[in-house]
Amino acid sequence: NANTPDAVLMASVKLLKAGDFNGLIQNALTPAEAPKIKADWGKDQEPITEEERTKFNETIGKLTAPGAEEAIYAEIEPQLKQFDATYQQQVPMYVAMGTGWLQSTIQQNQDMSEDAKKQALAAVDALGKWVGSTRFTDPDKVKQVIAITVKAARDLNLKSLDEARSLSYDDGMKKGQVVFAAVTQARNVYGFSLEDTLDSIKSEVVSNDGKTAKLKVSYTLLGTPLTGETEMVNVDGRWYGKDTIDKLKDKAVAEAAPAASAPADDSAVSAPAKD
Repeated sequence: NANTPDAVLMASVKLLKAGDFNGLIQNALTPAEAPKIKADWGKDQEPITEEERTKFNETIGKLTAPGAEEAIYAEIEPQLKQFDATYQQQVPMYVAMGTGWLQSTIQQNQDMSEDAKKQALAAVDALGKWVGSTRFTDPDKVKQVIAITVKAARDLNLKSLDEARSLSYDDGMKKGQVVFAAVTQARNVYGFSLEDTLDSIKSEVVSNDGKTAKLKVSYTLLGTPLTGETEMVNVDGRWYGKDTIDKLKDKAVAEAAPAASAPADDSAVSAPAKD
């Protein structure tokens, strides 16, 4: 049955792995809300400044120029060597400081359960170990990431910032898939496989009364097994993430509040009777 709480969750995982953001939206939002995302696409954007146009043109021009891979590496190589000489030995200290700060923040969070804190701390520890053991300035890896970035820029085939801003919803989703694939490949270069993490996800129904359901979700992050819980709610016979539905309700309340508090239209106010 594709319409069970765990099946809906796993469908979202599959869509995310494929970079199918439109499918993810359709799966996560109600039939009333999903079309609004497409209808609101491109609205309320700030006007493009000439500075932004110039910066975009310079960046995309550099990334798509013939021999871009070699030229970009040659440009940043001195900075990589300077970083290695100045900061590489201090990276473990910075990682320890950052990890400690995050762990302290989690432990002091009053809204998290003890189990949630335990899982979050384990995730921070796994990420900290990965960052601390990864040399991000390794020349071969940097060259691989540059090649991935250059290919993505060419595949996007965007000539200007105005063209990028005027993309239709469907085209925007397709371009987003290109970017997502490039980011995923770049992570793989440094040993952080999003595919492995997503493939490791398993969900188990803990409780389900037909209206709400609680799921136990287990997965592996950078070799560290983790578990957590998530809640689902049934809306008109279809299961959705509780957090998503709660946020939609809060949004609806916020949008309705100004209308409810607005003064009545002058034309609707009766004029005082004349003698």
